[in-house]
Amino acid sequence: MKKYLCVVPLVLLFCFAIACQDKAAMAELEKYKAQAKVEEQNKELARSFFAAIDRNDFDKLKELTSDDFSLQAPGLEKPWGLDGVIQVIKAHYTSFPDWKHGIEDMVAEGDKVAVRLAQNGSHMAPYEGILPTGKKVLMPAQVLLVLANGKVKEFWAIENYLDFYQQLGMELKPKEAKK
Repeated sequence: MKKYLCVVPLVLLFCFAIACQDKAAMAELEKYKAQAKVEEQNKELARSFFAAIDRNDFDKLKELTSDDFSLQAPGLEKPWGLDGVIQVIKAHYTSFPDWKHGIEDMVAEGDKVAVRLAQNGSHMAPYEGILPTGKKVLMPAQVLLVLANGKVKEFWAIENYLDFYQQLGMELKPKEAKK
């Protein structure tokens, strides 16, 4: 009987160690579950953001963006605020009334959502001096949304304008040498 009594403390210590590991593992699991939930909510916010643009629902767009929202893209001298973005959206959708943002891929990590888009629409009215062609055009894009407090704070976009303009009939030519 005394043999078994010295084993009891070891068994209790072992059970205690296992229980502590399970609690730590469960806490870690809960942390990952909470992060995954936030990232899914962020992806849903990104989907809602692009859907609002496609519907020209500017009230919803204002609801989804922070007061200090900014859009940044190559070629812009300075970031645009939401009012500037809304003006561009209105002009763009006048020329391409059926323009849509097709989400091809989306990855969320922390407060950032990366989106690969296939944007497309039909050229039905003049666009930046180009007469309507009736052509259906495609413009791939890569976008990074930075979120804060459940709203889009920053919008970083890289879009393939060269191919877009070529689809509208524009040609890329080298500059002529000055004489």
